[in-house]
Amino acid sequence: MGFINHMFNNNRRKSKPDPKKKVLQPKPVMPSVSDNVQYMREALFHTDDLLSQELAIPGCKNEFLFLYSMCDLSKIRDEILNPVTFLRGVSIEDLLTTMHANKHDNLEEVIDLLLKGNAVLFIEGMTSCYVIEVKASYDRNVAEPSNEKVVEGSHEGFVENLCINLQLVRKHIENRNLVVRRYKLGHETKIEAVVLYMKNLANPDLIEEADHRIRNIDADTITSSEFIEEYIEDTSFSPFPQLLHTERPDRVIGNLLEGRVALLAEGSPTALIFPVTFFAFYQSPDDYSFRSLQGSFIRFIRLISFAIAICLPAYYIAVVSFHYEVIPEDLLLPIKSSVEHIPYPPILEAIFMELTIELLREAGIRLPGPVGQTIGIVGGLVIGDAVVKAGLVSNAMIIVVALTAIASFVVPSHEMSASVRMLRFPVMIAASLFGFFGIVYSVMIILIHLCILESFGTPYLAPIAPLRLKDWKDTIIRYPQWKLKQRSNDPAPQKLQQQHTSEEGQQPND
Repeated sequence: MGFINHMFNNNRRKSKPDPKKKVLQPKPVMPSVSDNVQYMREALFHTDDLLSQELAIPGCKNEFLFLYSMCDLSKIRDEILNPVTFLRGVSIEDLLTTMHANKHDNLEEVIDLLLKGNAVLFIEGMTSCYVIEVKASYDRNVAEPSNEKVVEGSHEGFVENLCINLQLVRKHIENRNLVVRRYKLGHETKIEAVVLYMKNLANPDLIEEADHRIRNIDADTITSSEFIEEYIEDTSFSPFPQLLHTERPDRVIGNLLEGRVALLAEGSPTALIFPVTFFAFYQSPDDYSFRSLQGSFIRFIRLISFAIAICLPAYYIAVVSFHYEVIPEDLLLPIKSSVEHIPYPPILEAIFMELTIELLREAGIRLPGPVGQTIGIVGGLVIGDAVVKAGLVSNAMIIVVALTAIASFVVPSHEMSASVRMLRFPVMIAASLFGFFGIVYSVMIILIHLCILESFGTPYLAPIAPLRLKDWKDTIIRYPQWKLKQRSNDPAPQKLQQQHTSEEGQQPND
């Protein structure tokens, strides 16, 4: 019963006091260089990749520390060693200016900076130290994400470097209203995450709620934005995703300009967008690159694929097991001859083939690219032909499973695609037990759950439930751009009007 309550209740996070997180007490820099170095070594448990050496600065006792596994040795040579070598007659203040060193007086903060790839310089008699940025950077090129390819439009994609990702967004939104809020998450990992939103568009209540949920994450291990998702989503036990994953900057930019919020994390190319509705997972940047008629047709095909992927195998099972009278007379004999020699019921036949498709898909992902494609094509052809000749599966079932697999892969979002593939199994079981009634009841349960589900306070099935006809212009179909005069009301933006004349002015969202 508890699981059912989790499934159908909103399970929205309740306001609660912030957890008591472990906070290290500040440790001031000591005048003795040897004491500071000893403290740093003990704090890092005498790790072998912590190196130290004395710089040849006349009349100045010093110690220079860095983690060689995190630092760029060429930067150390060019920005630290060369200035010391060639500027011997310069004062220590001018030398530090040349190194672009920043002053710090808290050893605990210095340790965190050291772990990020900075070098630390301690000088005898000073109660502060200098941190020099020499971090090694191994970033891949800004290329189009392989899992979100488009025919037309931008071919840029996020990478694992947070600064580059922020630059990709700010490059297209040169607006002072674009706000970035930084967070440190994970007691052990201390990953950096950022929340982006438009100050003049995003709902203040949404920003406050997002800030509250993120600050209440009390975990040791946070390594990517996908880890953060389960801590901040409304209903973790729902089969449907409530945050939109994307690696495309243009998709993030479009949602920010509609009043939504994006979350990015260091080390992850995936951005999380919220709040979203069910229909956001069936939209693609291609919808806006094509003209409205073509974009609307493609989007409508995607939405039809949702019903096909969930209900088609169940419909076939129900027809063959209970309702053969709905089969046209011309098809009755071919289908009968195809299934009469199968030694087990249609439900086992369907589950066997669906699991085979899932195994082939998983194998294709895990193997190297060319080999994976070969396994998918050859495996499907060989297994399909072999099981039919062996009398284990009917020809009709092969067709149904193939159409179902194609329909499930039409979804632009991999998270929604996985949800659809998972939901077809309980619907098939219901159809094998109760026929068409089982399909109807299963679909009703799914629709009820979708109506109850929320994403940061936004109804998941909007604008159908609750019904808002004005928002249908960019939901199931897409009107021409000049007809989209208002933003979607789903994220409750501060300003609805996005196209206006000078006489009308910008209308607030009352």
